[in-house]
Amino acid sequence: MGLLGSKDRFANLIPNTMKSLNWLTRKLHRWGAIITAIPLLIVVLSGLLLQVKKQLEWVQPPSQKSDFVASEFPVALENLLAVAQKVAEADVHSWDDVDRIDIRPRKGIAKIQCKNRWELQIDLTTNDVLSSEYRRSDLIESLHDGSFFSDSAKLWLFLPNGLILLGLWGTGMWLWYLPISTRRKKKQRMLRSN
Repeated sequence: MGLLGSKDRFANLIPNTMKSLNWLTRKLHRWGAIITAIPLLIVVLSGLLLQVKKQLEWVQPPSQKSDFVASEFPVALENLLAVAQKVAEADVHSWDDVDRIDIRPRKGIAKIQCKNRWELQIDLTTNDVLSSEYRRSDLIESLHDGSFFSDSAKLWLFLPNGLILLGLWGTGMWLWYLPISTRRKKKQRMLRSN
């Protein structure tokens, strides 16, 4: 009789453990959703914009193309600086105002990205400015990964939010699976009882 009694206690332990696990999963899912709401919204919205950055000129100016081939132009960085200094919106006075230069030999252009987020696309053969527009994709990327706010916000706010989001995914998957499992068990019980 002692053996049978312990078997009954063990059988009752599983449903109680499942109830506790279900309760804990729901609590974690609810509080995780509340904690991550604002950072997650920023990540999702900026991620959506990054998905279409090549299609939306508002996010990133489209790449222009020169009529000349790579072997026809010498790249003189001082010439690029001089051209950039002539574009008022770029606000370039020296190399300190330039964030980076992206040279595209196949297209015959150089993209100068200024520290004020202005982008110039210059024909490497004629030194003509093919495009002068504001580039938002870098700003959106910094919002997406949290570095816009600070490196510590990226590490201590957005990274934990990413981990909580992973937990939300896991608890959400559990909450999705739970009714399926319950229906399956009820069906098996009904088949056994018949």
